[in-house]
Amino acid sequence: MPTFDQALRKAGEFGRFQRRVFLLLCLTGITFAFLFVGVVFLGIQPDYYWCRGPRATELAERCAWSPEEEWNLTAPELRTPAERRGQGHCHRYLLEATNASTDLSCDPLSAFPNRSAPLVPCSGNWRYVETHSTIVSQFDLVCANAWMLDLTQAILNLGFLAGAFTLGYAADRYGRIVIYLISCLGVGVTGVVVAFAPNFSVFVIFRFLQGVFGKGAWMTCFVIVTEIVGSKQRRIVGIVVQMFFTLGIILLPGIAYFIPSWQGIQLAISLPSFLFLLYYWVVPESPRWLITRKEGEKALQILRHVAKCNGKYLSPNYSEITVTDEEVSNPSFLDLVRTPQMRKCTLILMYAWFTSAVVYQGLVMRLGIVGGNLYIDFFISGLVELPGALLILLTIERLGRRLPFAASNIVAGVACLVTAFLPEGITWLRTLVATLGRLGITMAFEIVYLVNSELYPTTLRNFGVSLCSGLCDFGGIIAPFLLFRLAAVWLELPLIIFGILASICGGLVMLLPETKGIALPETVDDVEKLGSSQLPQCGRKKKTQVSSSNV
Repeated sequence: MPTFDQALRKAGEFGRFQRRVFLLLCLTGITFAFLFVGVVFLGIQPDYYWCRGPRATELAERCAWSPEEEWNLTAPELRTPAERRGQGHCHRYLLEATNASTDLSCDPLSAFPNRSAPLVPCSGNWRYVETHSTIVSQFDLVCANAWMLDLTQAILNLGFLAGAFTLGYAADRYGRIVIYLISCLGVGVTGVVVAFAPNFSVFVIFRFLQGVFGKGAWMTCFVIVTEIVGSKQRRIVGIVVQMFFTLGIILLPGIAYFIPSWQGIQLAISLPSFLFLLYYWVVPESPRWLITRKEGEKALQILRHVAKCNGKYLSPNYSEITVTDEEVSNPSFLDLVRTPQMRKCTLILMYAWFTSAVVYQGLVMRLGIVGGNLYIDFFISGLVELPGALLILLTIERLGRRLPFAASNIVAGVACLVTAFLPEGITWLRTLVATLGRLGITMAFEIVYLVNSELYPTTLRNFGVSLCSGLCDFGGIIAPFLLFRLAAVWLELPLIIFGILASICGGLVMLLPETKGIALPETVDDVEKLGSSQLPQCGRKKKTQVSSSNV
């Protein structure tokens, strides 16, 4: 009796049906990139800002000064390096403490005769000069409240983490496509609420929820596209899906440049998720998942539809399909660490996800400290990632998954360590080495998606990928603090930490089993056999027949 992989080969492993579904689901990567890095443009710092006391406000209104004139004439000198970088004033003159009868003149030379008045921290009545409205000016996220801008990204990553546990579990229990559609609806609804949030608390709560649903949509999309194609095509679809993520990074600065308000940007990156609800009629449930839930008849129905779309034909021999008769249970973390091979894979993959997130986000944020044109720099940073995907496609089928995975981490680690000790004067060399580091960690980040999905059985695949990638979200939470706190001690110290983390990861991934050219494992036993023998097709244990004569 044929197995699922044999039936899939007969129906077509990457025919017209799979290409259509694959292209549609790839669009999810673009919207997820918008969500993942959107805060860069939602939270652009104003050109400059300051706060106004009652008497300064009175003077500015009476003299009809422009914002620039008011800035120059009434704001005190910038006191700290942080204020000078942000072009913001966190203090104001306490003119109320001066003689109330003093006449403040509109003459620029005598506008503020009391510049000896004491300075006090600003507590409100902020004035902003900016070309685009942002959440910074909307919610006064400056000076003492500047940390709240970082909180918005940390909250989003917490949402990713929660989504990995909850929706990753739900996708393995209730099905891939239903969780994907619910997640897309959630991303759209919560994104609209974020755009019209009346206060910062509502903004943060629904940004967290958008992270939950965003992670559910992205991870479920990735699992679906790897389960509907043959083993030879998994490498292509696994990498190309992530190239669409890079495409989202490239497109985002253009969207942000032409939309003058943060609410408009938020709507532009959220509303497309509603279009994915149309996939209900064109994207079926994963037949590989249906087999694990003992629904062989439904799986065969889908395979016959796949064959028809691909111009193939399933003969009467395919009226039955091999499925496992092992008891179906709800996935749990213990399932990922109960057996030796699963335990080794889980721990190494969790560390690889964590390292990829910390180093990737750390290098991106470190480049942002340099300054320059945000839109152009961000666009170029996206272009740098494209060669990484192409290198993966050229190497992982020839060399396997393990060697490029290890090499990319080691290249990133060595590049970070070398950059930390290069003299400041050799700018071109520092830029070249730093670019190699960014290229290496981008490749590592993309390969871990593919390897993670190939090392877990179908019964645990979505849950396993989601849980391990949760360490990516944890890394995203601590990356800003790791970068800026260590940089305060020594500017190059974060690079040394990044280099050590990535180099260790390069060594650890060499302990993973090679998955080149083998069928996706269906059970935990299949995963355990990867450690003892590398067969072209995983073994099966305890099979039974499910008739589909009514199909």
